[in-house]
Amino acid sequence: MPYRFEFRPYRRPFQRPLQTSHGTWEVREGIIIRLTGSAGQAGFGEIAPLSWFGSETFEQALDFCRQLPAEIPETTIFSLPPALPACQFGFESAWETLCESTGETPVPTPKRRRTGVPPVPKLETKEYSALLPAGQAALSAWPPLWQQGYRTFKWKIAVAPAPEELQIFHRLTQTLPAPAKLRLDANGGLSWEDANQWLQACDSCGAVEYLEQPLPVGRFDAMLELSKRYSTHLALDESVATLAQMQDCFLKGWRGIFVIKPAIAGSPSQLRLFCRQHGIDAVFSSVFETAIGRQAALRLSAELSRHNRAAGFGVSHWFGEDDETWLENLWQTY
Repeated sequence: MPYRFEFRPYRRPFQRPLQTSHGTWEVREGIIIRLTGSAGQAGFGEIAPLSWFGSETFEQALDFCRQLPAEIPETTIFSLPPALPACQFGFESAWETLCESTGETPVPTPKRRRTGVPPVPKLETKEYSALLPAGQAALSAWPPLWQQGYRTFKWKIAVAPAPEELQIFHRLTQTLPAPAKLRLDANGGLSWEDANQWLQACDSCGAVEYLEQPLPVGRFDAMLELSKRYSTHLALDESVATLAQMQDCFLKGWRGIFVIKPAIAGSPSQLRLFCRQHGIDAVFSSVFETAIGRQAALRLSAELSRHNRAAGFGVSHWFGEDDETWLENLWQTY
C-alpha cells in the first residue's frame, strides 16, 4: 500500500559546542519524516546523519527526501541503498511506528498529541550514561548530573595532549563517588603510544568501564592487540558505525564491546538479525537525535542488550528547549 510522505529538516544548536577529536560540533542537523496510511494513522521517524562516522551527509539525506514523491510504496522503505544508513533507519522506524498505530504489531501504541508527534520517553537516569564535556569542564559538570540520578559518565579524550588529559583524568577518578562508572571515548584520536599510556592508567585506577575507539578505524589489528594486553575493556565505535562494519569486525575476530549508534547503523530489522545471531556485547548510544529517533533507538537497545550496561543516551542536557516542545514547534512552523 502507498503511504503519504512528508519531511521537515531541522537545525538544533547545542547549548555549548561539543568538542571531540573530530573537531568542534555546534549544530545538530537532521530530518523528521512522517508516513501516513490510508486510514490517517501516522508514523514518525528521524534521519540524523553523522557523516564523519561514515553515514551519508545531511545534504545527501535531504536531497534523497526531496526527490521522493508525495506518496511512496512500502517497497521504497525497504529498498534504500546501503550508502544511506541514516535514511534506512529513519524510514524503517517510521514504518514500524505506523504499524503500531494500526495494530499490526503487539507493541502498545503511545499516546499522540495533536500533531501526532509521540511524547518524549521518560528515562530512568541511572540506566543511562551521561556525556561530560571535554577537558577541565568535566570536573564541575558531573556533580549536578549525579544529583539527577546518573551513575555512569562518558568523557571525551584525545581533544588535548595526553599528559594534560591524564592529569584531569586522575582528578576526575578521585572525585567521582565509588559507585560511579566512567567511560572514556577517544573517537579514534590516540596514537599507539598514547593508547598504551591511557590503558596503563585505566588498569591502575580500576574505575573505567571501558575505553572506546582508542585508535583510528584503519588500525583494527592494533586495537585487537590492545584488547589482549590490558584488563580494561575496549569498545569499538567508529569502526562499527554501520551494519556492514559490524559484520566485518565480527568476522575479523572482535569479541569485545560494540558501541552501536542505531540512527546511523542502517536497517533496524537487519541490525536485530545481526545482534541476535551473534549475541554480541552491545552498548547502544545516541547521535544527539531528537526524541523521535531516540524512541526507536531505545526500543532496539531494550530488545538487544545482553549485558547490564548503561545505554549512552544521557545527552538531553546538551540542548536548551525540551524535546517535546521543540518537536511540536518544528512540525507546526511548516
